[in-house]
Amino acid sequence: MLANNVANASTGGYKSDREFYSLYVAPESDSSPTSTMPVIERPWTDFSQGLLTSTGNALDLALSGKGFFAVNGPGGTLYTRDGSFRLSKDSQLITAEGYALRTTDGNTLTLTGSGPIQIAADGTVTQGGAAAGQLQIADFSSTAGLVKHGSNYFQAADPSVVPAAPQDTSVKQGQLEASNAGSSESAVRLISVMRQFEMLQKAVSLGAEMNREAVEQVAKVGS
Repeated sequence: MLANNVANASTGGYKSDREFYSLYVAPESDSSPTSTMPVIERPWTDFSQGLLTSTGNALDLALSGKGFFAVNGPGGTLYTRDGSFRLSKDSQLITAEGYALRTTDGNTLTLTGSGPIQIAADGTVTQGGAAAGQLQIADFSSTAGLVKHGSNYFQAADPSVVPAAPQDTSVKQGQLEASNAGSSESAVRLISVMRQFEMLQKAVSLGAEMNREAVEQVAKVGS
């Protein structure tokens, strides 16, 4: 998990994975505090916003606030915070993987003019003064129902869940959201985990050596 965060420290819109802890109590324990220890129960995704940086590219978009850009994936609607978009050969606004962006009416956005593209804070796209459509910005009452789908996309685990437009979220044209995975923090934590693993491995080796010596001493006494 930490290695994946480090690898995606420079991936636009990437959301880091973290761990959720609970307490492990041994079956033979008397439930005293000294007989419990922390254990990783499950991972969770940190959806906090990354730093927004200016690019000057009119097709680079970032979201300031909650929500996701909705796109037409190969198996249904996918959601992403990576706003590095481009125009396809048929003038559709698409992601780097070629997925077309969805509009609020459920269609895809096609630009037919040749003038400059302007995108308002609410996601309304105009070209040459003519409105081309409004990008669908989707938000969920709980992000617990979102699962990573690879290539920086998310998918709703329950297809029946209907997303809604987020409140107080604005689209920033000419900007991109950076990864919220701190490379320094993840690298330090990764080294710490490796050191802990080495300590435990050494403890196991010492235990095995003590057991071997104990068996040899018992064999000497018996002889």
